[in-house]
Amino acid sequence: MDFGHEIEFGVFITPTNQAPQQPVQLAQAAELAGFDLATFQDHPYQPAFHDTWTLLSYVGAVTERIRLSPNVANVPLRQPAVLARSAASLDLLTGGRVELGLGSGGFWDAIEAMGGTKLTPGQGVDALSEAIRIIREIWSTAERGGVRVDGTHHRASGAKRGPQPAHPVPIHIGAYKPRMLRLTGRLGDGWLPSLGYMQPGDLARGNATIDEAAARAGRDAHEIRRLLNVGADMADPAKVEQLVELAIEHGTSTFIVATDDAGTMQRFMAEVAPAVREQVAAERASRGTEVGPRLSAAALAKRAPALDYAAVPASLAATAVEPGSWEYPERQNTYLRGGAPGIVLRPTSPAQVAEAIDFARRQGVAEGRVPLSVRSGGHGISGRSTNDGGIVIDVGALDRIDVVDASRRLVRIGAGATWGEVARVLDEHGWAISSGDFGGVGVGGLATAGGVGFLGREHGLTIDHLEAVDVVLADGDLVRASRDDHPELFWGMRGAGANLGVAVAFELVAQPVGDIGFAQLAFDAGETAEFFAGWGAATEASDRVVTPFLLLGRDRPGQGGSGRGRVAQAMIAVDASDPEEIVEHLQPFAMIAPLVGQQVIRTRYAGVIDNAPGGAHQGQGEPATRSALIGSITPEVAKGLARFLDAGAHYFFQIRAMGGAVADVPSDETAFAHRDAKFSVIAFGMDRVRLDAAWDTLVAPHASGLYLSFETDQRPGRLEEAFPPATLARLRALKAEVDPENLFRDNFNVVATAAVVAHPVVE
Repeated sequence: MDFGHEIEFGVFITPTNQAPQQPVQLAQAAELAGFDLATFQDHPYQPAFHDTWTLLSYVGAVTERIRLSPNVANVPLRQPAVLARSAASLDLLTGGRVELGLGSGGFWDAIEAMGGTKLTPGQGVDALSEAIRIIREIWSTAERGGVRVDGTHHRASGAKRGPQPAHPVPIHIGAYKPRMLRLTGRLGDGWLPSLGYMQPGDLARGNATIDEAAARAGRDAHEIRRLLNVGADMADPAKVEQLVELAIEHGTSTFIVATDDAGTMQRFMAEVAPAVREQVAAERASRGTEVGPRLSAAALAKRAPALDYAAVPASLAATAVEPGSWEYPERQNTYLRGGAPGIVLRPTSPAQVAEAIDFARRQGVAEGRVPLSVRSGGHGISGRSTNDGGIVIDVGALDRIDVVDASRRLVRIGAGATWGEVARVLDEHGWAISSGDFGGVGVGGLATAGGVGFLGREHGLTIDHLEAVDVVLADGDLVRASRDDHPELFWGMRGAGANLGVAVAFELVAQPVGDIGFAQLAFDAGETAEFFAGWGAATEASDRVVTPFLLLGRDRPGQGGSGRGRVAQAMIAVDASDPEEIVEHLQPFAMIAPLVGQQVIRTRYAGVIDNAPGGAHQGQGEPATRSALIGSITPEVAKGLARFLDAGAHYFFQIRAMGGAVADVPSDETAFAHRDAKFSVIAFGMDRVRLDAAWDTLVAPHASGLYLSFETDQRPGRLEEAFPPATLARLRALKAEVDPENLFRDNFNVVATAAVVAHPVVE
C-alpha cells in the first residue's frame, strides 16, 4: 500500500474567533516548526469560528512557505464556482500554496438554518461530484467556451473560466462511506479522513474501495494521496512506529496533527517527524519502493509516441512540460499558432541547452522523424517556436540582464528575457535598444533575425548593436561569436541565427535615450493610394529621429473595398524631449490626410515598448502572414498596396519604416542583407489562399525581399527572397560547418533539399 509519496506533516487548527489572532499565530508557529500544511475546520454556521476562507486568506498573507487548506470545505454552503475562484485567487496570491479539502456536509440542522439543503447520503455524493466538476472546469482555462454543468444540485450555465491557479490545486475528499470512497477513487486527488472516526479495519477497507474505483476509472492508485487527521497524542515519540506502519502498510503520506498548542507542534516536529521520515525511508529502501512524484495514467496516455521520455536528461526532467503536465496549456502555443509539442524542455544553463540538443538528436530530429523548435518568448509571428508532437527547447529561464561596462553602455542579455523587461532595466540608466514594437517579444528570436523597431531610423536594427553572442551549436559546444572570435558565425547569427544554433546570451551596446515623443494618429484613409504615397514621402523626408509605423485593420462591412470610411492608425516615435520639437517633426504627417483622432505624449522608450499584457500565449491554428521589404512608396507601389486592401484578404496590415541608420550598414556586414529597403510591409489573413493570391498579384511585384520573422509562406522562392544569392550561398557554407546534420531546420531552412541528403547523419 505504500505509493512512495513524500512523507509530509500538517496541523489541524481550530478557527476560533474568541481570541481572533490565535489561529493565525498557531499557523505561523506551525510554519516556524517546519510543518508542510496548515488546515482549518469549515463550519460557517458556527458563530465562535472565523469564516474559514477569510482566515485562510489572512494566514496566507502572513506566512511564506506553509501550504493551506480547509479541512474540509462545507460544499453545501460553499457555491462551487465561487469556491473555485476563491481557491485559484488565493493560490495565485500565495505562490501556489493552496490545497482544497472538500466534504459533503454534516450537522444538517445547522446547515438548514443557514439556507442549505439537507442531502441524503446518495445525494451528497452526487452533489459533491457536480461541485468537483464545476471547480475543475473553472480552473481549466485552456478550454474554449464557458462552463456548463447541468447538475441536480449544482449548475453552471456558461460561467466564465478562470483564473487558473498557480499550480494544480489538489482536491482532497473527506470520505467514509462506500459511495463517497468510490467518488474519491474516481475524482479525488487525496483521501482525507480522521483516524478518530474510524474503526479497526476501516482504513484498509477504505483504501481497497478507493483503489478499486480508481482502477475502474482508468486511474492508478498512486494518483490519490492518502492524508490522515490524527490526534495530538501522536506527538509522543512512542507513536513513531504506529505512524510508520500507517505509511508503509496503509499508504498514508500526510499526517495532520489536530492541536491548538504550539508546544505540541514543536515537540512533534522535533521528536516525531524526523524519526518517521527516517524509518519510512529505510523501509522503502529495503523494499525497493519507487519514491517521488509519478505521472497519472491519463497524462501518460497523452505522450507523443515518437519520443522516448525515459531518455530525457535528468537535469531537464524536473522542469520539462509534456501534454499531461499542469503547465502544458500555457506552454504549448505561441502568440499566433496553436501547437501540441510532445515535450517542452526548459534549460536553465547553456550546459542544459546542450543536453536538450543532444536529446533532440537522439530522438531523430536530424532524420526528420521529430520536429525541433527553439523558443525565447513565443511571440514570433511566424509561430515556428512550437510544433506538433516534437520537441521545444524553451530558453525563457535564461533571462538575466546585466550591465557589463557602463562606460561603453555594454549590456549582457539572456535570450529568454523579453524586450519589455530589457527596456525597463535600461531605462534606469537612461539607455535603450531599438527592438520591435511589442515588449512581449523574446530577445533571442528578434536579436537573431533583425529587429525593426521604433527607434530604427535613428539607431538601426537591433542586430546592429550586437557585440557578441553566446551560441550552443548542434554538437553541444558553447561558442562566443564576435568580430574577433568566430567572425563568420557572428555574421550569420545577425539575420539567420535560428538556422545555426541556440543563442543563449547577447552583448549589445545600448544608446542614450531620454524622454521621447510618441504620437498615435488616426487618419481618414479613404483615398488610400494617395494616402500611402503621402505617407511614404513624409517618412523619407523626415529626420532620422522620427520612426513611424502605420497599421490598418479589416474594412468595416459595407465598404465593399472602396476605401470609404477606411481609417489608418499611425504610431510615431520621435527621439526628442522638447514638446515644440516633437510637434514640429509630426506636423508633416498631420498634413497627409484628415485626422480623425490624435494623441501625443512625452514619455520614455520603456513606456512605449513595455506594452505586453502578460499571461500565456493562446494562439490557435496556423498563422497566415506575408512579408515584403520595399523601397520608396511610389505612386505605382501605393496603388498596389491600396488594391491589396481593397481585395479584403487581410485583417491586419502594417508598414514599418526602415531606412536611415538601417542603410548605413553595408549589405554584406550581416546575414540580414536588405539594407536598401525603406519599408517593411506585413499582412495577416484568415484565408491563406486568398491572402497569397492578393499578395502575389498586388504587393510582391514591388518587393525587394522579405523579413523572415514575419513570413509564413512555405512555397518555393521565399528563401531566395529572404536572402540574396551571395548571402544564401555564404549561409549554406556556414550551415554545413556548424550544423552538418541540419538539426535546426524549422526556421526558413537555408539547406537546399539536395544538400540535406548530401550530409550524412553523424552518429
